[in-house]
Amino acid sequence: MGAGDKAENIADKAKGKIKETVGKTVGNERLEAEGKADQAKGDAKQAGEHIKDAFKR
Repeated sequence: MGAGDKAENIADKAKGKIKETVGKTVGNERLEAEGKADQAKGDAKQAGEHIKDAFKR
């Protein structure tokens, strides 16, 4: 996994966590759902990178 990819995945997860927290705080269900989706996107991308790395070895 490249450093840039790893940083992007972490950024997606962090952005999602912030959105989720803000959504919960202000009672905005849509923003909360977007945050959860961003976190899932980051997790999925990270898993894909791990699979690619496994095949490179």
